[in-house]
Amino acid sequence: MDNASRPTRTVGIVGLGLIGGSFARAYRDAGWTVLAHDVDADTLAIALIDVASGRLTDDTISSCDLVILSAYPGACIAWLRAHAEALGAAARAGAGPVVIDTAGVKGTVCAQAFPLAEQHGFDFVGAHPMAGTENSGFAWARADLFRGAPVVLVPPACDDVRRLRLLDRVHAFLAPAGFGTFSVTTPEEHDRVIAFTSQLAHVVSNAYVKSPTARQHHGFSAGSYRDLTRVAHLNPGMWAELMCDNAELLSFEIGHIIDALSAYRDALDARDEEGLRMLLAEGDRIKRALDDAQAR
Repeated sequence: MDNASRPTRTVGIVGLGLIGGSFARAYRDAGWTVLAHDVDADTLAIALIDVASGRLTDDTISSCDLVILSAYPGACIAWLRAHAEALGAAARAGAGPVVIDTAGVKGTVCAQAFPLAEQHGFDFVGAHPMAGTENSGFAWARADLFRGAPVVLVPPACDDVRRLRLLDRVHAFLAPAGFGTFSVTTPEEHDRVIAFTSQLAHVVSNAYVKSPTARQHHGFSAGSYRDLTRVAHLNPGMWAELMCDNAELLSFEIGHIIDALSAYRDALDARDEEGLRMLLAEGDRIKRALDDAQAR
């Protein structure tokens, strides 16, 4: 029986942290069968009681319509290499799943995943759900994490007909997650923009709380402090891997913000109130223009 004729859809999920666990909950609530894999035996055991019907293995891959790789980038590729032959065999039998990843970088993942998929004959599309919290781990997973959120898709280079069919397939299979918008881009463009929108924000927030004044903030802080420090709380191992995989582009963004901050500091050191006013007005103007463009 091929995937299209199955009465019940099945998703396989690799990695049961916040993202993978939230996918598991969303698909379970939507009536899908959930198969799971995690290197942490305790996490997997809890998931098998809570949301998963079984383990994702070479023997169960062919029962899946969709496989979601929700581990760190290196672990995603390691799993894909270890199971590429099983994925290819399932595809040749007419019952192969489409595979997506959820890593925060696409260049290093897609550069390895696309050739593997081509070599073994299965379908792979890079993906990045633009959702999360400052907390990590299966305990924080929730079924509505992706509800209304954007997701970025990165398909392989192929002819337009195959590309559209592949994107339509992924779009349909992601319906249980409830994403609000879908964007399609290249690995290079994804990593260039994400260096600014995500990785730089985490670096700035993480650096901000290293001021010794942070220890005395209680009673003196409100929304500004909370907004700027929310993502200082992070998973160091995961973010270090993501940032090193995107080192050149993130370093460029850090250099740009250092230059911008230096201008503010120079104006303050010179007691240049007019110069400082102009810098602040420029930032305010840019932010308002960005907000207006998004509202259109």
